[in-house]
Amino acid sequence: MTSTPIVVHRPSISGGRRVSVHRHGRDEILGTAYSDHDLVVFLEAAGVADAELGLDDPRWVEWRDGPAHEWSAA
Repeated sequence: MTSTPIVVHRPSISGGRRVSVHRHGRDEILGTAYSDHDLVVFLEAAGVADAELGLDDPRWVEWRDGPAHEWSAA
């Protein structure tokens, strides 16, 4: 279990990053984001107010195994 509700997982080989949310006692995959805009849409759907500001807020988003805002595999 993570301490942040939104996790942006490592970039996939084909591009994009899986996004999951922890709610209702379990982890739920929201989808694959290919841009900051996609991630904002996921955050808004998860009920995060001011979702654009939440992208760099470690209380809301944990970027795993890759730099924040990078959407393609190295």
